Order: sequence, then C-alpha cells, then structure tokens
Amino acid sequence: MKGAITKADVETLVRLAIQEDIGTGDITSQAIFGEQDVSKAAVVSKQNGIVCGTEVVRYVYEIIDIGVKVTPLIADGDSISPGDRILLVEGHTISVLSGERIALNFLQRMTGIATSTAGAVSLLRNTNIALLDTRKTVPGLRKLDKYAVKTGGGTNHREALFDMVIIKDNHIKAAGSITRAVSMVRDRYGVRYPVEVEAATLDEVNEAAALGVDIIMLDNMDISMMKAAITMINKRVKIEVSGNVDEDKIKEIAGLDVDYISMGSLTHSVRAFDLSMKFY
Repeated sequence: MKGAITKADVETLVRLAIQEDIGTGDITSQAIFGEQDVSKAAVVSKQNGIVCGTEVVRYVYEIIDIGVKVTPLIADGDSISPGDRILLVEGHTISVLSGERIALNFLQRMTGIATSTAGAVSLLRNTNIALLDTRKTVPGLRKLDKYAVKTGGGTNHREALFDMVIIKDNHIKAAGSITRAVSMVRDRYGVRYPVEVEAATLDEVNEAAALGVDIIMLDNMDISMMKAAITMINKRVKIEVSGNVDEDKIKEIAGLDVDYISMGSLTHSVRAFDLSMKFY
C-alpha cells in the first residue's frame, strides 16, 4: 500500500455502508428535523492513540450530502489524547446524524489499528526489524486496514495474491517439496516477483536457503529453533518471523537478527478505538 486513501478506494464500500445503515432513510431524524435544521458536531477522543481515517469520514459525508462540511483538526498519524477534538462536521442535521455511525465505524476501526500498530512498532524502536501486516483482514476492508497499519508506523506486506509469491505449507504439500514449488514458480515467472517460502522445520529452512529465495518465513518456531535457523541461514536471505505474534513475543524476537515480524492480529483482532460524536 502506498499513499493516502482516495475516494475511488472507498466509494463502493461507503455506498454499501450507507445502504446497509440508512437504507430508505433515517426515520428517527426525519421525524424530528427538517431541511431547514442545521447542526455542528465534533468527533472527540476518549483515549490515547494514533488517529487514522479522517479522509474516509469526509468521503462518507460527501456521498451522503455534498453540503456537509467536514474539517479535520488532527492529521492521520498524529497522537491524540482523551478530550481531543479530531474533526468537525457541519450541515443539515438529518445528514449529520444519518452519517454518524457509518463515519465512526470506519474511524474507530482505523484508529484502533493505527494505535495498536504504533504500540507494537515502539517495541522495535532500537532494532532494524520491520513490523509487517498480513492478508488477515475483513473482506472489503483491506485497503483501509493496510493504510491504518502504515499510518501507525508498520510496513505493508503483499497487498494480495497477485503481487508477491509466498509458498506456504499447503503449496509445499501439494507440490511435493519446497524445491519443486520454487522451481515451478521460477519456470513460470523468472525473477518477476520476489519469492518467500514458509518453513516450519530446520530441514525446510536449509532446503529453502539453498535455493536462494528472497525471504524465509520462520513459522511458529520457538526462540531456540529461531536462533538455530538464523545461524543456518547465515544472512544468505532475509528472514521473517510469523505465527501467533503478540507484544510479549515481539519483545523476545527483538533481540534476534531477523528482518521482519508479521503480526496478523493487527487487522484480524481489531479493538475499536473509543470515539464519540458530540453536537455543540
């Protein structure tokens, strides 16, 4: 993932969210307010974190009602504290209320991802290890999830199946061996794509390293096995550590000579950030 989120990235997703949540209309707000009613609201933080998703909020309201003005007060990637106003929303009261939950759902998820990513990245501050995300995202939300990881200081791994070769356990099992799987990939693509191989044993590490692949993923290894694998690889290829990584495990891995740590929980176990929209 590179660059910021654009309207084209999220328009289909936002329209689905609008159809899901508003449908034929916000009957509560329509009963209480008319076209003449306008309101101002602020999205307020209730905890410490890293904000992410302000532009998505703007796109939500732009699609609901082009007349609603969204003014970010804090940029994506900036730190926020309890009580901080993140953005202002001003326009027809019905429109502001109708978009409230949709906007907050996006903003709370993205800010939650950015915040947890920043916390994990801080544990690697004095190392040369990059924290990677994975493809373990909610279908349809990958661009947003990966943008949030990047906003929190993480590094995006492959976006999808089409931009990098990763030979995993099931590929190896079906192909018959790592050697055969790598050979077939190279016969098909040459050096067009980087090649990563998942290894769960030291024998697999040795086989993959001898083939000169780009990255070896040490999958679900304990620390002693990781150390043995690192010695065996001897800097011939880059090393990624993966498998049930949490902050405690990051602290253990941080002292090892590896290049990457991938952490699926950044996006598959998101804790929504606590935000609210308040009229003023």
